[in-house]
Amino acid sequence: MRKFNEENERTKRRYLQYLKTAKRKDAGTVLKAAEAILRFEASTNYADFKRFHIEQAIKFHDRINAEISKATGKPLSKSTIASVLAANKAFIFWLADQPGYKSRIRHSDADYFNMDAKGQRVARATRETPYPSMEMARHAFNYMPEATDVELRNKALFAFLMLTGARDGAVASLRLKHINMIDGCVYQDAREVRTKNAKTFTTYFLPVDAAYQVCFDQWVSYLKRDKLFGPDDPLFPPPEVKPVDGEFKVVGFKRETYKNANAIRAVIKEAFQRADLPPFTPHAFRKTLVKWADTTYPTREAFKAFSQNIGHSNVVTTISAYCPVDIERQAVLIKAARSG
Repeated sequence: MRKFNEENERTKRRYLQYLKTAKRKDAGTVLKAAEAILRFEASTNYADFKRFHIEQAIKFHDRINAEISKATGKPLSKSTIASVLAANKAFIFWLADQPGYKSRIRHSDADYFNMDAKGQRVARATRETPYPSMEMARHAFNYMPEATDVELRNKALFAFLMLTGARDGAVASLRLKHINMIDGCVYQDAREVRTKNAKTFTTYFLPVDAAYQVCFDQWVSYLKRDKLFGPDDPLFPPPEVKPVDGEFKVVGFKRETYKNANAIRAVIKEAFQRADLPPFTPHAFRKTLVKWADTTYPTREAFKAFSQNIGHSNVVTTISAYCPVDIERQAVLIKAARSG
């Protein structure tokens, strides 16, 4: 059982509550902050925060830069280190205003958690993110089995992601009432759907491949006709598992949505691995679709419509995040203009 400091725990609880209710941070951000502060606390052997001094921050820099990731067996990435340091900087800055700490901690003490300029550049560097081509996606889709209800669901899930480019967190929380099969769209209502930044918008199905549309249409019909699912039931329901003849088996679907997107990510990764392809995530589909849209929607207005369709308020976000010009292409374009 790990060590802890009771006074520190109460202080952290107040800070995390502050992040959640005052700063309106989402649960994931709050959890990351808690984990980052715990890293620092452990490095001081759980010393009372009231005994904070800048040497602790300096030593923490050395410790975290030497730390090995349990997941990869390699040193922590610069982006991870930057995130941990930033979380502790914000915590110490907040702490300097709290009763019992004001006389011991100054706001400037938080600056000792700053990352050096070189590390910041490495952490912020934009890197090429792998994504499947349209052909790779279709190949993986074709390899997906359809023998069971769960397999039918998984294939429809793959098709839906290719039709919409929706984020996996939102997909996990969708219900049948959010789908409009007549107009061919999904209404991502932030009151009920876990969209990024609680944004509400409508996504129309993209005309990428008729096979995806047919698969998804059949799935929705199957849920309504055979499973008797209604508007408030999940679009991609979790399997219901119960003991049958001494072993656990899938006996149907639950009438509730997934709590998170872990199962959805696992389905997509498995689909690609089954086809001997890299284990791409659902988010990678967004880049696949942006690359496709770059040539499919050549006018400024059309591409703007596509950008809105995947949930971006600003088309610059779509271009900068998902459609960067790689170094080789940069050279070709620059040299071509010079020779012309």
